[in-house]
Amino acid sequence: MPTGIERAERGALGHLRIADFSRILAGPLATMVMGDLGADVVKVEQPGVGDDTRTWGPPWWEVDGDPTSTYYLGLNRNKRSIALDLRDPEDLEMARLLCLDADVVVDNFRVGTMERFGLDRDSLVEGRPDLITCSITGFGSTGKGAGLAGYDFLVQAMSGLMSITGEVDGEPMKVGAAVVDKLAGLYAAVAILAAVEERRQTGLGQHVEVSLMGAALAGLLNVGSAHVTTGTDPGRHGNRHPSIVPYQPYRASDGQMVIAAASPVLWQRLCEVLERPDLEADTRFVDNAARLQHADALEAEIESVLAPASVAVWTRRLRAAGIPAGPINSVREAFTAAEDLGLDPVWVTGEGTDAFRSVGSPIRMSATPPGIRRPPPANDEHGDELRREIRGG
Repeated sequence: MPTGIERAERGALGHLRIADFSRILAGPLATMVMGDLGADVVKVEQPGVGDDTRTWGPPWWEVDGDPTSTYYLGLNRNKRSIALDLRDPEDLEMARLLCLDADVVVDNFRVGTMERFGLDRDSLVEGRPDLITCSITGFGSTGKGAGLAGYDFLVQAMSGLMSITGEVDGEPMKVGAAVVDKLAGLYAAVAILAAVEERRQTGLGQHVEVSLMGAALAGLLNVGSAHVTTGTDPGRHGNRHPSIVPYQPYRASDGQMVIAAASPVLWQRLCEVLERPDLEADTRFVDNAARLQHADALEAEIESVLAPASVAVWTRRLRAAGIPAGPINSVREAFTAAEDLGLDPVWVTGEGTDAFRSVGSPIRMSATPPGIRRPPPANDEHGDELRREIRGG
């Protein structure tokens, strides 16, 4: 039996090799998640150019005067890089051998690209019936959307996500981070691991596909459910919840804070902390349906109580009563808060000026925790060693 140290060093996915032909965000995120958990991820890049996101800056991070975009760095730790020109016969053969030696092959090329190079599962299955392949597409691979390129911003628009984001009377607004790409990447990682488990039972591989559009529609969650169940076409609610009150920002003396009293018990406690038992008895606020109808009036009542004290004071009071509440942080403040809460939000590897800092994984595992074994690679940084491995010597 392996020791605890051996299990931790190997990682939960230390038995897997992933050939990663993806670039930009969704695919690299999926493979990084698995790399954090121990998988050997081999990132295939274009010679000289590499992943598109290497040049997506500023901001930059420089080592020895060589700048790399922080966009690329945030999605590509725990990987080895090899540069292969798939139009070159020798490099294409190297790519084919890499796929045949891998457990999983991931791509997010335009539909048909892997087939054109003979790197799709149908082309490789004779030599590797247990091979798992995963394609991340924009709009699927079989319908009218197969030929369309997919980008997070475009899919946020087309999926309805922008239509429910922003102020009620304002313009549709994208989410500040690439949430569609992230959803697709996480769905892809889950599907790959499901295929790995099924292979353990049957000895056979399969092809996995996740589309950005499908991930975005699934990511609408309760809003999507409301539409498919009742036929409604939800609009924007700003920072209010469409079904729960109070569940929004409220203004204190020095700024806004969020209060999420999402149950009858929490509503009762809120009235107690605010020292306003009359709110609980008011027919306008007697239950959630009434509060939803009179949200403007309730906002005015709550803010009149909050006005004399600061966000920090009210956060302490409300949390002491078990009411979910907190400030609206900047990104800098959010990382500071997470550190104070003991969440270990930043991972550091290396020392001194060469130390690399990245956003930590949210995954916690008692025996095989994720971690950084490698900082994000330079383009073709591991090309020589990987060519030797692939050739078998």
